[in-house]
Amino acid sequence: MNIALKTPLKRDDGEGSVQVHLDPNVQIGTTKVFSIYGKGGIGKSTVSSNLSAAFSKLGHRVLQIGCDPKHDSTFTLTKKLVPTVIDVLESVNFHSEELRPEDFVYEGFNGVLCVEAGGPPAGTGCGGYVVGQTVKLLKEHHLLEDTDVVIFDVLGDVVCGGFASPLQHADRALIVTANDFDSIFAMNRIVADIQAKSKNYAVRLAGCIANRSAATDEIDRFNEAIGLQRLAHIPDLDVIRRSRLKKSVLFEMEASPELEAVQQEYLRLAAALWAGVDPLEAAPMKDRDIFDFLGFD
Repeated sequence: MNIALKTPLKRDDGEGSVQVHLDPNVQIGTTKVFSIYGKGGIGKSTVSSNLSAAFSKLGHRVLQIGCDPKHDSTFTLTKKLVPTVIDVLESVNFHSEELRPEDFVYEGFNGVLCVEAGGPPAGTGCGGYVVGQTVKLLKEHHLLEDTDVVIFDVLGDVVCGGFASPLQHADRALIVTANDFDSIFAMNRIVADIQAKSKNYAVRLAGCIANRSAATDEIDRFNEAIGLQRLAHIPDLDVIRRSRLKKSVLFEMEASPELEAVQQEYLRLAAALWAGVDPLEAAPMKDRDIFDFLGFD
């Protein structure tokens, strides 16, 4: 009996998954766009908010978009948990034409504009759809045209559409990590995902940010092995923990030598990103290989 083998269908990026396609009508345009990634709890929101503040201190107009349903990305900039785009859209039965910018955009520290995309409860919908709708809404109200820098603070789940959707808009992706096994293991998976997306979209890897780490030896060893680079090192300081409790960015905290050093590191990173960071072609390891690579005998 002859069995006819079907030719595999070629699928476009995102087809057959929860990921949404990029609508060419909602591309962000000439603004510099950065997506911040990392495993859950690594400090992405802390890094994103302080980086936004640093860009603003350099004189740039900044928009930060929180992409996590927890909607806690921007509270150190705004001093409050702001309503999410999805909540505001629900309040008008998703008639976006009834909304005004002040309904979902909030001004924070030093003029940084803050938006929380929000998202559906776990297991009930796609975060990627919400991110796409947020960008579309910002575009409709011409809020992206007067912005120099957009920062997406992305949730930590690699398999979620809310993780992948910002990559459709970003120029450069940055990964927040720490000098430990779990953070670097997660970073390797994120590198693989970003590299896959770069085949269809303009996003490219910029490098990683060492966070909450006294040393960076394991990060640097991993980076050398796969072709990644460390862009900044934010040490594990108590003043950073206290800034979250005070609902403040680091540029609002009481001066000290260690705080000034961290502020300068953020300003240096913002200046480097604004000047332009060369794209990287990192080659992530297979899970079993990185398992053997990391750690000690």
